[in-house]
Amino acid sequence: MSVIYENENIRIEIEPSEIPWLKIFTQQPYKEMSEVPGLVKFEIYDLLDTIEKEMLSYYKPKKINIASFGNYMPHVHWHIMSRFEEDSFFPEPMWGTKQRESDLKLPDFEVFCERVINAIA
Repeated sequence: MSVIYENENIRIEIEPSEIPWLKIFTQQPYKEMSEVPGLVKFEIYDLLDTIEKEMLSYYKPKKINIASFGNYMPHVHWHIMSRFEEDSFFPEPMWGTKQRESDLKLPDFEVFCERVINAIA
């Protein structure tokens, strides 16, 4: 687990992948979004918006995917992924059937993470 940002309400982690992929978790183990206090929900939505905008600006992906499942891990969390026509799974979800071998040449992920942290601050 690699955390790039956290406060008393949330933490942002990196999901190792061929594509840029971050996850937002609540610090408290809420099972459903309806259990999350209103101010924390607004914080999550602001972070989803910030991360999406940074992904669009920095990577210029074909699409941004945002998902919240929690079937294996019943703890509120959101996935934010930059998707590219050339990635291994596109247009399938990253949990779907692999479509091809891919060797994406993307801008530096560490720089992207720094941009996200700066945008949050």
